[in-house]
Amino acid sequence: MAWRVELSTLARKTLEKLDPPIARRILLFLHERVAPLDDPRGIGERLNGPRFGELWRYRVGDYRLIAKIEDGALRILVLLIGHRRNIYRKQP
Repeated sequence: MAWRVELSTLARKTLEKLDPPIARRILLFLHERVAPLDDPRGIGERLNGPRFGELWRYRVGDYRLIAKIEDGALRILVLLIGHRRNIYRKQP
């Protein structure tokens, strides 16, 4: 089963601002490690708390990806990409 990976507008803009090697590493992780899995939850961790609902996080070096996994559409929607020291702080 292959999952489709999509980036939100905010995640895409953040990815464009990153250094090219880091951005490439993140995209390779999503397309080569996460997308081919039967269950993408196996290598991620669920975010805790009632306001986070169905959000999952993935670790790529010092960067974190916050994603929503949509089983019905076989889609992983990456909502946020950020450095580990900033990603969990309140977003604008």
